[in-house]
Amino acid sequence: MKFSKQFQQYQSEATQFIADLKKANPQLEQGQRDGRALLWDKAPIDLDQRAREIASKVDQQAYVYQNKV
Repeated sequence: MKFSKQFQQYQSEATQFIADLKKANPQLEQGQRDGRALLWDKAPIDLDQRAREIASKVDQQAYVYQNKV
C-alpha cells in the first residue's frame, strides 16, 4: 500500500525516539552487537571431541540416591 506524498515523510514517535537515541549514543549499536555475541553466538563444535564425549559418557542409574548393595 502506497501512501500519498503527504505521508511519505511520516515517522512514528517510536522511530523518532530510536533515531534520537542512536544520535545521542553512537556506541549503542556496537554494544548491542557485543552483548549478542556474548550471549548467543557460539563457537563452532569440534565433531571429533563431541564424539569422544558421547562415547565416554557413563549412564546414570534411575534413582541416583539409592545405593547399590
